[in-house]
Amino acid sequence: MAPPILKLDDIFLSFGGAPLLAGAGLQIEPGDKICLVGRNGSGKSTLLKIAAGLVEAQSGEVFRHPSSTVRYLEQAPDFAGFNTVQAYAEAGLGPGDDPYRVTYLLSHLGLSGDEDPRMLSGGESRRAALARVMAPEPDILLLDEPTNHLDLPTIEWLEGELQKTRSALVLISHDRRFLEKVSTATVWLDRGTSRRLDRGFAHFEAWRDQVLEAEELEQHKLGKSIEREEHWLRYGVTARRKRNMRRLGELQTMRSNYRGHKGPQGTVQATVSDAQESGKLVIEADKITKSFGERAIVTPFSIRVHRGDCIGLVGPNGAGKTTLLKMLTGQLSPDSGIVKLGTNLEIATLDQKREDLDPEDTLANYLTDGRGENLLVNGEQRHVTGYMKEFLFQPEQARTPIRNLSGGERARLMLARILSRPTNLLILDEPTNDLDIETLDLLQEIVAGFPGTVILVSHDRDFLDRTVTSTIAPAVPDAPDGRWIEYAGGYSDMLVQRKGALEERKRAERAAEKPRTQQATASGNSKVKLSFKQKFALENLPKEMAKAEAEIAKREQVMADPNLFTRDPAAFNRLAGEMEKLRASLTDMEEEWLELEMLREELEG
Repeated sequence: MAPPILKLDDIFLSFGGAPLLAGAGLQIEPGDKICLVGRNGSGKSTLLKIAAGLVEAQSGEVFRHPSSTVRYLEQAPDFAGFNTVQAYAEAGLGPGDDPYRVTYLLSHLGLSGDEDPRMLSGGESRRAALARVMAPEPDILLLDEPTNHLDLPTIEWLEGELQKTRSALVLISHDRRFLEKVSTATVWLDRGTSRRLDRGFAHFEAWRDQVLEAEELEQHKLGKSIEREEHWLRYGVTARRKRNMRRLGELQTMRSNYRGHKGPQGTVQATVSDAQESGKLVIEADKITKSFGERAIVTPFSIRVHRGDCIGLVGPNGAGKTTLLKMLTGQLSPDSGIVKLGTNLEIATLDQKREDLDPEDTLANYLTDGRGENLLVNGEQRHVTGYMKEFLFQPEQARTPIRNLSGGERARLMLARILSRPTNLLILDEPTNDLDIETLDLLQEIVAGFPGTVILVSHDRDFLDRTVTSTIAPAVPDAPDGRWIEYAGGYSDMLVQRKGALEERKRAERAAEKPRTQQATASGNSKVKLSFKQKFALENLPKEMAKAEAEIAKREQVMADPNLFTRDPAAFNRLAGEMEKLRASLTDMEEEWLELEMLREELEG
């Protein structure tokens, strides 16, 4: 086993109340890909900042290998002194790093590099920060919610980059699918301490449940031991006083441990308030369109949404998901076409920008709409502090200003308000942002079991697969042109159907390229021949294939140098990309040549 390049041991940190971290640890070895998981507020981000040297622990051991480079993804990047995003990202490079890496990363993250940092949105700022920390390919890369504000194509690209990077990784993310694909080890931060599982996130939840069950059993055994000792003290022989005093001391210790045991944080317990049932047809859109200037956002699109449907909208940032959502719900008029909303609709909306939140408002005032201490949930009067507990807020937080809440707590607060109001149509725009995995589980159960209708926009593939009954996506995923298609099932189902449609289209194109004379051959006409274009391809494809094989062999020879990646990682990555394209081209040429050769044999009898 390689020695650690960074190690945190027995870390303690408190901000005045109960300790946030009490005996937590983290060990990073070369090549590690660790996901750091835990409830919102468990101290994940703080532990990552201690590892990065941005926060100092009150006690514990921190070791960083002197020659190791560490990069930490900032939540709020500081752009002071930089006129362009390119300059900001290049400032993270070391003396021997390749500036081309910055250009490569920015282009894949949807930035040109010429942007003024002062004009960036929150999502664009996060992308610029991601390019800055990834460009130097450091020994240790610490990423806190790297997929926030990224669209699905970019998330999938980032997965590939992190899977092949030689940097050791520590990741915090709420995206299950992302963690499953990238991580090879899991550190669970729970009640101030940490546990490590040397397997990826896919195995975490089953392991966590086993740990909690064993802990509950131990507490049950301790309770029984206390009962036995108390019985012995009351009715046992009292002549041997010293022994009695020792056992009394042990009993007091057991009682203290039993009372002081801090169980796992509870889970959110909530159901949606019942509303009058909507009509069977909830939304009908007929050939609706929308353009902004010369750019088509939605070309003629039609859909019928029925009661009980759960529809997901996916696509790259800027494709028009929110625009389409607003048209379907009547918030935005289409340029042409008609949208009809059904009867008895009670609509509740969770907006991705959290614009409904006044930072100066208090939690209690927000939940009750300023109507005192109570709110009506499912026709029952509930005190606001009791209702808050169901969403893991403490009673003393009732008068807390919303500005003091974390992103996850704000999302949970909005969820609490939405679920307290009668609704039969839920509109969820990026509902999974900033939620911890346990609250995501609750939201998934609510959406899956909701008796009304749900329309949601999300980049969370796992959440989509677990909830939606159909998925609306751009017809052209990489270059949206306003055409949208509805696919049955979740995100994975959509990918399968899209792949099948693409293969069917390719087969149709190949069939169309075959001369009509070939069909005559099948009916008995043996005089037909290959077209000039086909003959030329049949004769020249072997030469082109030989050239491609020679080019592949050249690059393989260069990449065989074991020191190439260390000496020139940019060259290594460039060669690897060229190899991938050459091999794909060679495969296509081989398939085309084989089809033509079989056709020649068929024509010549």
